[in-house]
Amino acid sequence: MIFESFPLEPAVYSTDMRPMVAKTIERYGVEEWRAGVLTNELHGHLGIYAIIGVKMGIYALSRLSAEAGGVSITSLAGNKPPVSCLNDGLQVSTSATFGHGLIVSQATDSPLPEAVFHTNDRSVHVKIKDEVLNMIRTEITGAVKRWGHAPMYWEYVRELAIRYWYELDRDEIFEIK
Repeated sequence: MIFESFPLEPAVYSTDMRPMVAKTIERYGVEEWRAGVLTNELHGHLGIYAIIGVKMGIYALSRLSAEAGGVSITSLAGNKPPVSCLNDGLQVSTSATFGHGLIVSQATDSPLPEAVFHTNDRSVHVKIKDEVLNMIRTEITGAVKRWGHAPMYWEYVRELAIRYWYELDRDEIFEIK
């Protein structure tokens, strides 16, 4: 590994992130904070589905009583953004990476923010609750209608991702299918 300890001081984060550092760590723990930060650095921007993937991966590990690196994943998110961005969060939060051959995601015309997590003796199919997914889709659709994919759209997506990161509790937004 690289870090002796992960940076938790608000001053090292961007201005819009600083107010949420301590309260998000307090609410969800260092594990989710670390995975969220690393995912979005890897992802290239602060994205909604990437954050949902982080939360889903940690939720699944908990449901399976598994450690990071102890699961394989079949993702239904496909390979086209925005839904496929879920895969980045799944990889970082579970250490089940494409490079290790522990996650697969097939191309599809109907991507879903769902995944099946496997250990040696158990599997769990996790999906985002319909009401949460509908809220996200409604907000994104409205933003696209308003701004297209202009810079204001991406600023709004970032604001939503920050809000969802703090407001959406992983123990409340998913269901086992």
